[in-house]
Amino acid sequence: MELGIGMFGDLSFDPATGKPREAKLKLQEILEQIKLADEVGLDVFGLGEHHRPDYAVSSPEIVLAAAASITKNIKLASTVTVLSSAEPVKVYQDFSTIDLISNGRAEIAVGRGSFIESFPLFGYNLKDYNQLFEEKLDLLLNINNNEVVNWKGSLRAPLINQTVLPRATNNGKLPIWIAVGGTPESVLRAAKLGLPLVLAIIGGRPEQFQPLVEYYKDEYVRHGHDVNEMQIGIHSHSFVSNDKTVIDDYYLNYASQMDRVGSSRGWPPYTKMQYNGGRSKDGALFIGNAAEVTDKILYMHELFGITRFIGHMDVGDPSHANMMKSIDVFGKEIAPAVRKALH
Repeated sequence: MELGIGMFGDLSFDPATGKPREAKLKLQEILEQIKLADEVGLDVFGLGEHHRPDYAVSSPEIVLAAAASITKNIKLASTVTVLSSAEPVKVYQDFSTIDLISNGRAEIAVGRGSFIESFPLFGYNLKDYNQLFEEKLDLLLNINNNEVVNWKGSLRAPLINQTVLPRATNNGKLPIWIAVGGTPESVLRAAKLGLPLVLAIIGGRPEQFQPLVEYYKDEYVRHGHDVNEMQIGIHSHSFVSNDKTVIDDYYLNYASQMDRVGSSRGWPPYTKMQYNGGRSKDGALFIGNAAEVTDKILYMHELFGITRFIGHMDVGDPSHANMMKSIDVFGKEIAPAVRKALH
C-alpha cells in the first residue's frame, strides 16, 4: 500500500485583524514539507485546488512543478484538479511537464469540485455541473491516450487533428484517478472507465463507505477490467504527534477551519465532542500518536482493501514546526509499521 500526505495550503487568520497570514510564507513552508516527505520515504504527495482567502493554493501544478525540482522519488499528484472548471488540454500539458521534470512522477486526480468558487471565476455555469465534468473527463482521457486528438462535445469547441505536447514519460500516459466524495454515480463512472478511485472520507464513520467501495469493485470487474490493476485510495484528515498536548491543542486549528467552511454551508459550530469522536477507532479523523494512526490505517486496509492512503495534514494551518514533526513521524514510524504489518 502506498502512503502519502495531502494538503490544500490552509491559511490561519489573525484574530486581531481578521486577515489570513501571508500566502508567500505558506507556499515556502509547503515546499519544505514536500521535500521532507520525500526524504522520509513517503510514496505520494497530493495538493488540492481552491479559490478562497483561506487557502494559499489555487494552482497545484505550479507548486508541484517547483517540488519536482527538489524531490527525488515521491509521486506528485493533484488532489484534486477541479476538472469541470479547467481546460483539459492545459491540465494535460501542465502535468506532462511536471512528469518530464520529475522523471515520471506526476499524477492527476480529477473531481467535480465540492467547492464551487472556480465556476463563476472561470466563467462556467453551475447548471452544467455534471455535463462539464463528463465532457472534460472524456477529453482528458482522449488526450492522455492520443498525441493527435480528434474530439467533439457540446460545451467546448471541437478538436480536429490537434497535437497536444509535451507527452508524458510513459508513452504519453499519465496516471489519472477519479476523486469522489461519496456519490454512487461518481463511483460507477470510475469503475466503468477502469480508473483508480480515491475516496474522500472526512466525516462520519469510514465503515459507512464500505458499500460504495464494494460497488466500485463489483462494477470494475463487471465492465471487464483486470482486478489486478484495480487501485483504491482514501484521503482523510490527519495529523500526527506523540505529544498528547499537541494533539489536544490541534483541536483549535481544526475547529477554526471547519467552522470557516461550515459557515457557508449551514453547519453548526464544530465541537470537541466531534473531534474526539472522529479520533476514535471508528471515526474518520486520523489524528493522534503514531500507534493510533497506524492502527487506523491498517483498519482501513482491512475494511476496503485500499492500495493507497493519503493523510490530509494541514487542516487549520498548524505551525510549520508541528507540520514537519508530523510528516517526520508519519514517514519514520507509521509508514514502516504499516508496511511491516502488510508484508
